[in-house]
Amino acid sequence: MISSPPRSAHRRAEPASTPYVDLTRAEWSALRDKTPLPLTADEVERLRGLGDVIDLDEVRDVYLPLSRLLNLYVQATAGLRGALNTFLGDAGNGHGEQRGTPFVIGVAGSVAVGKSTVARVLQAMLARWPEHPRVELVTTDGFLLPMKELESRGLMSRKGFPESYDRRALTRFVADIKAGKDEVTAPVYSHLIYDIVPDERLTVRRPDILIVEGLNVLQPALPGKDGRTRVGLADYFDFSVR
Repeated sequence: MISSPPRSAHRRAEPASTPYVDLTRAEWSALRDKTPLPLTADEVERLRGLGDVIDLDEVRDVYLPLSRLLNLYVQATAGLRGALNTFLGDAGNGHGEQRGTPFVIGVAGSVAVGKSTVARVLQAMLARWPEHPRVELVTTDGFLLPMKELESRGLMSRKGFPESYDRRALTRFVADIKAGKDEVTAPVYSHLIYDIVPDERLTVRRPDILIVEGLNVLQPALPGKDGRTRVGLADYFDFSVR
């Protein structure tokens, strides 16, 4: 008597469940179909940082699909907020309707990998979508401690490392943006003098999207002296790119 193999032997192995999607460059590039490219070659050249290698083809293949994906995220977030207001109805009136807050994107990367160019290209492309025309870009350079402060703390050789930033001020800045404050200011850093510019501030007024670019923006918060985990900068991000 010949027995048949167990039924399970005929089943195809099911792929493991995962929250990640693994795409080749060609598959990712194909997602840009039917999405118009809003930038010209001249605009890309102006946005490109010194020494960065990027052209219109790369913008079309890589950043155009990313721009569309972010556009979908921003719209979905706004839709969720609208649904929340509908759900709360009269019950929420005592606290006021939930106002829209900026969608915050973190762009991180090592030194000289082109993250500043990426951030500028994304800012330019995202601002072309009619749903969110006000897109602001802030770099963490403005939150470096002034040179005098670095010298007094013996941190000159550590400039650019997490301890050389005013992390509390940076986190407070993004928290205020996320809270929907009408006007928030940040220090300005000059790459000509390699220092914070005295008496100069960057003003951000309720953008639709805020892009925060820097070396350490995705670093998790360190535990406090009491051992409890504190709120980190990345906790305020809706999306991150690295």
